[in-house]
Amino acid sequence: MLRQTSLGALGLVVGGILTVVGFAAYFADNATLNLAGFFYGIPLLLGGLALKAAELKPIPMTQATSSEVLAVREQQATETQNQIRKDVTRYRYGQEAHLSDVLERLGLSPNREERPTLQGIRETIIDGSYTLILQFYSPLISLDTWQNKQEKIAKFFGPGLKVEITQPQEEQIDVALIVEG
Repeated sequence: MLRQTSLGALGLVVGGILTVVGFAAYFADNATLNLAGFFYGIPLLLGGLALKAAELKPIPMTQATSSEVLAVREQQATETQNQIRKDVTRYRYGQEAHLSDVLERLGLSPNREERPTLQGIRETIIDGSYTLILQFYSPLISLDTWQNKQEKIAKFFGPGLKVEITQPQEEQIDVALIVEG
């Protein structure tokens, strides 16, 4: 549940309430409540604003995961697949884009403007194997460039996974991380 909760929004709400209570207590001449409101409310409010400014929203699942896929995921999913799925489906702070470091290391992000953007993920079964599909919006990096990096992508994500790269629509690239064996 905490993964789906914005800490920035939480800080803004709690900090805002405490700050308002502090101001109300100040005008009501209640020193104790006034101090608590100012000493806790304003820092929480400012912290909430800072987190909100550096917030990266979770990536949506573009297709509901069936119970069959969930059962296969429990049996076959690699640690890498689970980590990617958990990382991109929660709020992140201080990052420009999901998987930006990975794309940079793989040579698929020459600069901020050309970097592909992760738009969604989905889980499925391909040939009896659990598969995590990363859906990128990639208008400036061609399918050929992605396919030339396919072996490097497979090595990067580790043993036990094979990678298939497809282009279901113009400017969209699907990277399928498929459990081997």
